Amino acid sequence: QVQLQESGPGLVKPSQTLSLTCTVAGGSITTGDYYWSWIRQPPGKGLEWVGAVTSSGSTYYSPSLKSRTSISKYTSKNQFTLQLSSVTPEDTAVYYCARVPILNTVLRALGVWGQGTQVTVSS
Repeated sequence: QVQLQESGPGLVKPSQTLSLTCTVAGGSITTGDYYWSWIRQPPGKGLEWVGAVTSSGSTYYSPSLKSRTSISKYTSKNQFTLQLSSVTPEDTAVYYCARVPILNTVLRALGVWGQGTQVTVSS
């Protein structure tokens, strides 16, 4: 019974870096054939895949966000993180972490998702 929980500041100022942590319980982020993913949903818009790190440590990013996105895993804490730099109000969204079997999927039924955390970019 894997569970994921997002944490981090709910408010970030423009031009700063958005940093979130996903804590995984009930399973190891180093085992299995999974993509440990970050997905977001801006208000009034659909789900957008941000990026992922695999159990073996490979990282993948959305082309539109790659230049300012970094995803890292911390095995000792069973956590993985998201850093999104140079944020603007357009980065305001609910951010989810998820364990999914397919790269870049936003189909919730295919994986285990956290409850999501609201991040607002505003001065």
